Parts: sequence; structure tokens; C-alpha cells
Amino acid sequence: MLHFDRALFVYNRTAGDLNLKQKLAQTLPVFTQAVDELILLNTTSEEELQQACIEYSDQVDLLIILGGDGTVHTCINSIAPLPIRPVIAILPGGTSNDFSRTLGIPQSLEKAANALINGAIIATDVGKTNSQYFMNFWGIGLVTEASENVRVGEKKLFGPISYALSTFRTLNQTDPFDYEIQTDSELYQGDAILLFVFNGRFIGTTQLPIHAISPTDGKLDVLVIRASNLSAFRELFTLQDPTIENDQLAELEYFQTDTLKILQPLKNKIDMDGEIFEDTSSHISILPGHLRMIHVIEQ
Repeated sequence: MLHFDRALFVYNRTAGDLNLKQKLAQTLPVFTQAVDELILLNTTSEEELQQACIEYSDQVDLLIILGGDGTVHTCINSIAPLPIRPVIAILPGGTSNDFSRTLGIPQSLEKAANALINGAIIATDVGKTNSQYFMNFWGIGLVTEASENVRVGEKKLFGPISYALSTFRTLNQTDPFDYEIQTDSELYQGDAILLFVFNGRFIGTTQLPIHAISPTDGKLDVLVIRASNLSAFRELFTLQDPTIENDQLAELEYFQTDTLKILQPLKNKIDMDGEIFEDTSSHISILPGHLRMIHVIEQ
């Protein structure tokens, strides 16, 4: 079992959670087994959540985040720029909880808490844009339009399935865009409907069929989808084979890099870990092993 002298357990009530008391009851007693002093903090706004992470970053050796991908994104962007950063544990309290899935964390809260205190602290990569950080993905094209088209009623009723429904609705409305990507060694260009930069393995609770993606390899995984047809879908699943080369793909472009510049498009909206931003970042890089996070390793 892991042991920590002092930990901050943070959650954000503004996320609209109706079962908060139950979630706390399932998790807090578990963490008291591994933490000598546990500070519980309820924040009521994104700004308050940011400030709490910054204030306690050098005062605790563990930060426990109860929330979904948006709450995790806010905490990571608060902690990542700081010189002293605590170990981070993610409790899946949202709709998709995609990066927690990448870390192997069970989606049942009580099981997640028990798995975390018996997990492994591993140096984990962080993606960085001009001024923002991401753990799971950075994307433009279909992904941003689908995220904006999610209907509130569907999200409450269907949870993660609402993203799939929105994607199907948006698919025929998405116009291709010109892309131009520069790495240290190569220029990639053409037309696409979707451009992804991955650090995590899940999108909308679905595991990506790409063998190479790892949040601990010091690499960004770049995927360009040129068209929304059956051939592109089939090619995507061939990426489960580690021997597939980029020149064998017709509808996709896939490669790994540690840094890239987005030369085109420059004015599209972007989606980072489910949060929409107005301007495309021009530079994206990976910070290898930048955060220590608790992973759950299958025995």
C-alpha cells in the first residue's frame, strides 16, 4: 500500500453532481488508510479549483482529484507549470473519465480508491501547447464540432453515448480542411476532416485501436483522418499492428513525434481533453515524465 503524509482531496460541486455525498462516502474512508492527514476541499468555481491546486501544490505530497475530464484538465493546467508538484490520483467522477481509463483505474469509485492506494507512482508525460497543457488529446475538425453539438438532454440521459450520437449527427456536416504539420524531420500536408494529437488511449470511453499510444513513452501520437468512409475506419484498426508503416495508409496519416508545429489550419477551434478553445495552437510538444501519477497496474 502507498503511504502519504499529507493529501488534498479536491472536488468541484459546480460540475452538477447529484450523488456527491455517496461518492465521498465510497472514497474518503479508503484514502484515510494511506494518508496521515487528509484535507477535504469543495470548490464552487473553476477559478477556486485552480487556486486551490496552486496554493496546496507545495504543501501536500498527494493531490486526489474527484471529477471528470474537465475537472482533471483544470487541475493539470494549474499544477503543471509549478516547480513543486504533488503526486496525482484521479478518481473517475465524470461522464467519460477517459484519461483515468488510460491509467488503468477502475470506473467504480470504491474500486478505484482501493486500486489507487495500492497502485504505482509513475512519471507520466504531459502534452503542452502554446500556453495550455493536456493529458489525453488535442484535436481539431470533427471532434470539436461533435463536442459542441452534444445535446444537454442526451448527455444526462445517455452519458458517454451522447458523444457518439453527436458524432453521427455531425459527420455529414463536416467540411474538410487543409492541414500542414511540420515536425523536426518532415512536413505533412493534405485535406482532412479530423486531426488528433494523442497522449491517452481513450476517447468517449472507447479505446483507440492504436498499438503504440502510451502516456509514458515521451512521444505524441498524431492521427490525421482524411475522409469519413469505411476504408478510413478499416485502416484505423490496422494500427493495432505495430509493423504498419505510414506509407501503407491511404485514408489516414499516423506518426509519432516529440514536437510539431501546426502551420495550417490556424483559426479553427480546438478540443483539448473535452474543453473547447477558440484558437488553434501553433506549437505542440510533449513534456516527458512531467507529472507523477498513480497508475493501476494489472497483476
